[in-house]
Amino acid sequence: MKESWSSVDTLETNFRPLVVIELAKGTKEETIEWFTKRIVDKKANGGAQLLIKPLVTENGNENIYLVGASHLRLLLGAENVGLVKECNDNSMRAFTYSSRKTFKDFADDNQNFLTMSECQYIIKHELENLRAKDEKMIPGYPQAKLYPGKSIVRRLLTNGILVQIFPLHDREELKKLRHTWYGQVKIGYQPLDEIRCYFGETIALYFGFLEYFTFALIPMAVIGIPYYVFAWEDYDKYVMFATFNLLWSTVILEVWKRICAVMTYRWGTLLMKRQFEEPRPGFHGVLGINPVTGREEPVYSSIKRQLRIYFVSVPFVCLCLYFSLYVMMIYFDLEQWALDYHEENKSHFSSLMLYVPSIIYAVVIEIMNRIYRYAAEFLTSWENHRLESSYQNHLILKVLVFNFLNCFASLFYIAFVLFDMKLLRQSLATLLITSQILNQFAESLLPYWLQKRHMKKMKERMHSLKMDTDLSLVEQVNSEKEMGTYLGTFDDYLELFLQFGYVSLFSCVYPLAAVFAVLNNITEIYSDALKMCRVYKRPFAEPTANIGVWQLAFETMSVISVVTNCILIGMSPQVNALFPDSKMDLILTVALVEHLLLAIKFVMAFVIPDKPRDIQIKLAKLEFESLEALKQQIIAEIPQEESLSLKRNTRMKMLLEMIWAGQEANETCG
Repeated sequence: MKESWSSVDTLETNFRPLVVIELAKGTKEETIEWFTKRIVDKKANGGAQLLIKPLVTENGNENIYLVGASHLRLLLGAENVGLVKECNDNSMRAFTYSSRKTFKDFADDNQNFLTMSECQYIIKHELENLRAKDEKMIPGYPQAKLYPGKSIVRRLLTNGILVQIFPLHDREELKKLRHTWYGQVKIGYQPLDEIRCYFGETIALYFGFLEYFTFALIPMAVIGIPYYVFAWEDYDKYVMFATFNLLWSTVILEVWKRICAVMTYRWGTLLMKRQFEEPRPGFHGVLGINPVTGREEPVYSSIKRQLRIYFVSVPFVCLCLYFSLYVMMIYFDLEQWALDYHEENKSHFSSLMLYVPSIIYAVVIEIMNRIYRYAAEFLTSWENHRLESSYQNHLILKVLVFNFLNCFASLFYIAFVLFDMKLLRQSLATLLITSQILNQFAESLLPYWLQKRHMKKMKERMHSLKMDTDLSLVEQVNSEKEMGTYLGTFDDYLELFLQFGYVSLFSCVYPLAAVFAVLNNITEIYSDALKMCRVYKRPFAEPTANIGVWQLAFETMSVISVVTNCILIGMSPQVNALFPDSKMDLILTVALVEHLLLAIKFVMAFVIPDKPRDIQIKLAKLEFESLEALKQQIIAEIPQEESLSLKRNTRMKMLLEMIWAGQEANETCG
């Protein structure tokens, strides 16, 4: 019997707090009553059908609420969001409540069938999809306008009524994870499966990529050390290093796709399908009908969005790029001043002054990148993209273009305009090391120190109170709500992207770039793990099948590295000696080699499958079984009184579809 939403009991004696909602102090009672009623209302009435309880604190007026859900509600929510779980036959399938008995470890009394992060993801999904029906405003706040289809949570956030929503930590599980993850210094792999169960697939994939990229850098580091020790002033010998760099940058990205597919299949997200992605909470427009789903939702003109992009966002980005180039020219003026100062004085102090302009420029780059990031977020939100994926793609594109020019323009100028390899090596080393130190300090050390101070004061204040309530829960909520909010993996991937650029583009000039990258990433694993567990609030889990648009960004950087390294090889005295009479022959030869290497790169990307063969077979088998189940359902729904000709036509059509599906499956497996 199929369970319906109307039969879900919203009253549960064993209430398990999963998510915390903090409303602003002084929020009006009618607003709180209306919002909590929408949370507990049945789905048929436009509610989320969840459980909610106020958190009793020492002063009783902080407006903090704990949200949970009944076990049945979470199971139906898992089906609604399309979670994929492992079956008893070791296959992976989308969870359905009607076939729940076929899934591994399922039992009616097993509350741990869904992980805590999955339960919190379901609650977040339901809260974000609370939309206004016929309300014109938020009760008690006439200025907070509503219209049918508007996200209630988004409107509460933008009007300052809702302060924050965050998932609670599981103290026991977090303690175990911290011990196995970073509690002891050891050489080994990270517990990615445990990280995924606690933080979700997006966080786990980032740490998986960070670990993989660190191991992939080791060959470059091993080769780079002898190059630096024995031939670092002899630029004739970087040709072989640059050639190895070309192959390395291609192979590691193709191998990562296969590793990523294996992990995400095991986690179930490789099979998750989002055919009709719902509008992001920040999307706004007049209420209309989605022509695909037929649902009522906000509608916004794509023409208006394009006008905003091309007449406001693009000119703004171009203006920022011009400003970045202007700052770069100031940096070269400082370099010239430092060089002239050294030529006049010839002292140890003047030698140190040669590095000062690069250090200042590296700090300025970091500041400019962070300021531009806020501007890019505002612009992308103002463009009013309907889908979260579209919003992320436009934001990443804006930030990547600026960061690439800001971080690498000076290196390209030094290499291909000034032709100063010594200055290129010095600038690359300074930019790489300075940016790594600044990132480690800003992302982990400083927030950890501030959080530790705050936690000490919080514990002293909490233990000085005598309360009849659950002190441990109150203490936990009050400490976690004051933590910083983790804004996602964007900055973490961006740091790796820039690091990949430093290594793949110019490491043949400075072979120790990969060595410093490996050392940085080893500490990055521990510092990022520390900040996830101790510094920031627990982020909501987000299912994902890959690293998204970042894969394309890294692949684009590898293509640029082919061109850059070919030009560097062509500029080397060793290659120039082969063409003493005609520079045009040298240019044509370098261009020919560059095109051949790009062709080899694309052939390698095509030949190396993105998914291992066993994963391809499992996916093809699952697709075939889904088609078979759909055909059986169609046959079962054909009424007995249907005409014989219609039956024959239907069955013939299904037979042809089965043959076609079988051929496709065979082609995939072959």
